[in-house]
Amino acid sequence: MFGSFDFQEFLSAFIVLFAVIDIIGSIPIILNLKQKGRNVNANKATGISFALLLGFFYAGDMMLKLFQVDIASFAVAGAFVIFLMSLEMILDIEIFKNQGPIKEATLVPLVFPLLAGAGAFTTLLSLRSEYAPVNIVIALILNMVWVYVVLKLTDRIERFLGKGGIYVIRKFFGIILLAISARLFTANLTLLIEQFQKIQ
Repeated sequence: MFGSFDFQEFLSAFIVLFAVIDIIGSIPIILNLKQKGRNVNANKATGISFALLLGFFYAGDMMLKLFQVDIASFAVAGAFVIFLMSLEMILDIEIFKNQGPIKEATLVPLVFPLLAGAGAFTTLLSLRSEYAPVNIVIALILNMVWVYVVLKLTDRIERFLGKGGIYVIRKFFGIILLAISARLFTANLTLLIEQFQKIQ
């Protein structure tokens, strides 16, 4: 398993997941939930998010095969989702709305859709089309450790960075995501065109 470990792939996967999960950018939302008296359990949120993401990373491929969709096609679709997420971060607009019935803060909106949402799911499978699984899993584990630390120290981090600092970080990672979505789209669209040409 570790024979296919590649530091460059791991680092790229870590940065992509860091930007998509965007726990720093979620600090204002978490603080707002706490102010409203909605409990946020760091252990539960991190554990459930990790289980969902890891489960989808390994079982998502089987689900795609069930619907006769290959990873390259899913990666192109994922590129669109990441593109929309980047627009949210850069332009301060809300595209993904949470209109579900569950009101418990740890599960909704913290676990889903903030930590283990559509963006993170599509990103994991999109990364799988380019990188070895071991590099993505290690990157995911370290991101979850970071998420746990941030959830535990939310108040201190907000005081340290300030609202301006969090705002700047959110914008920066929005631009990173925009570039990643463009790369994913072009790389996997090329693969799809090559596959189509082979069929003909």
